[in-house]
Order: sequence, then C-alpha cells, then structure tokens
Amino acid sequence: MLIGGFQKSSLIDYKGRIAAVVFLQGCNFLCPYCHNPELVFPKVFGLFREDEIISFLKTRINKLDGVVISGGEPTLHKKLPEFIEKIKELDFEIKLDTNGTNPDMIEQLVHENLIDYIAMDIKTSFDDYEKVVKKEVDINKIKKSFDFIINSNVDYEFRTTITSGLIAYDNFVKINDEFKKYGKIKRYYLQKFQPSKHVDPSFSDKKTFDDTEFDKLKELFKDSVEFIEVR
Repeated sequence: MLIGGFQKSSLIDYKGRIAAVVFLQGCNFLCPYCHNPELVFPKVFGLFREDEIISFLKTRINKLDGVVISGGEPTLHKKLPEFIEKIKELDFEIKLDTNGTNPDMIEQLVHENLIDYIAMDIKTSFDDYEKVVKKEVDINKIKKSFDFIINSNVDYEFRTTITSGLIAYDNFVKINDEFKKYGKIKRYYLQKFQPSKHVDPSFSDKKTFDDTEFDKLKELFKDSVEFIEVR
C-alpha cells in the first residue's frame, strides 16, 4: 500500500460524516484537470505507513464517524481489502472513491461488507472516455462497475467534474440516457472545475460551466436522478 496523503478530519468528503481521508498513490488515468498530480506522478512513495494510520484512528474512536479511501485510484492496490478490514475492526464506516476501472475489486469489497458508501466518477459519456482520461480504457469494466454499484445494497453517488471544452452538454444527454435505463439513480453530483495545481498545468486557466448551463443540466436529469446537486 502506497499512502501518499492523510487528512485527519474532514466535514466535506463523506456527506453527513466527520471522516479522515486516506489518499493512495497511483492512478491509471491522466485526467488533465486532476488536482492531485502528486498522487498520479508520485515523486516520493509511501509517505505514510499503514500502522501510522491505524494507530491514529484508534485515538479517534467515537470522535470520527468514518474513513474515506481515495486517491489516485484506490482499487489498484491489491492489499486494499486487508487495509480496509483493519479500519472496519475499529468500527468506522468506509467510503470508497473510485473511477470504476476495477469492478472485481469493487465487488470483492462489497461482498466482504467492507464498504458503506461508494462514490464513482463518471468522467464523461461512455463513448468519449479516452478524450477525458487520456488513456486507453476498457469501457466494459466501467459499465460493469456502474451497473454493479446501482444494483448493490451499498449506498452510492456518481459525480462528474465539469471543465469547459473537455465535456459538453451532448455528453450529459448520453449519460442521462444511461441513467434512465435504471429508472432513477440515487445521487449525481455536478462538480465545478476549480483551478489549482493539475496533472496538465495548462488547465490552471480553464473554466467550468456558468450558472445557466448548470441549471440546464439539472433540468435534464430531473427525471433520472433522485437527488442532483452542483458542488
């Protein structure tokens, strides 16, 4: 396990929970707007040890509600189930952030009751993924994760980061068509691109949609999503 970052307390990463956040290094995507280039291109590996994280969490029993496992892409780590099991033994809820490229790992975590909440990124419509993630993609694996999460008994959300020029309204029409196949999706978050540090430094001056465009998207998804929010 290569742990590149650790946030001891967060009020925003696991809605309704006070949670610590563990950031695992390594990712199989190169999304240019990603604001964690140090996790995608780690110069120093394993900044935190597993036992350090577990020791800290033992001091936060009854003070924290949960732990978010984020990245990078956490499901690339073969020992992820063992690590989460140690945290679950301390009676913390677990939220997993994932890009959905490893459905077998997601299914294992769910079947072993190691996950309480899953947040999966929908980068764009399924037919346009490589334009956004800048890597070859087995889109069938993305679809498999998408389908499994919706039909599992684990609470979940999907989310899309919106950068003008990289994703367009037509992509959301196609995403909506996928959602409608399932009746209604529980939660979908439209995330505003925020300039900061990025995998592609040229994205520091990119923009997101304006309020009118976000309102148009919310109207688009009104019949396919139970809860939609811009954040």
